[in-house]
Amino acid sequence: MRDLPRHLAALSITLWVGGMWMLGYVVVPVLFKVLPDRQLAGMVAGHLFTLLAYIGIACALYLLIYQLQQSGRTALRYNAFRITAAMLLLVLVGQFVLQPILADLKLQALPLDVMKSVFAPQFKTWHAVSSILYLIQSLLGIALVLYSTKPMASPTQLPVHIDATATRG
Repeated sequence: MRDLPRHLAALSITLWVGGMWMLGYVVVPVLFKVLPDRQLAGMVAGHLFTLLAYIGIACALYLLIYQLQQSGRTALRYNAFRITAAMLLLVLVGQFVLQPILADLKLQALPLDVMKSVFAPQFKTWHAVSSILYLIQSLLGIALVLYSTKPMASPTQLPVHIDATATRG
C-alpha cells in the first residue's frame, strides 16, 4: 500500500503518454483512412482528442502533486517535473486556445465542410499549429517516460566532484 502513489504515477505516465502516441499516430490516421467521410473522421478524432486532453490534465496534475509531495520544492529542479509542467501547458493551450479556434472556423463554414469553405486556409494554419504542439508534447512524453525510469536523487545524493589536485592548507 505504501507504494500505491508511486504506482499511480507510473500508471498516469503510461496512460497519458501511451494514449497520446496511440491516438495521434495510430487511431486518427486509421480513422481518416477507413471512414468514407473525412468530416466524420475529423469529428470523431476531435472528440477523442478532447477526451485525451482531460485525461492528460488529470494525469499531469497528479504527477506534479506527487513529485512535490515526494521532493518538496526541490522537485521544481527535476527534469521530470519540468517536462510534466511543459506537457500540461501544451495540453491546456491545445484544448482551451487552439481547439476553440478550430471549432469556431468549422461553425463559420457551415453548411459547408470547413475544408471546402473560404475558411480552409485559416483552418489549415491553425490545425498545423495544433499538430506541431501535439508533436512536441509527444516527444516530451518520451522524455518523461525515460526520466521517470530513473530514481530521483535527492540533492544530497547527487555526485560530488572532488578535485584530487587540490592542496591541503
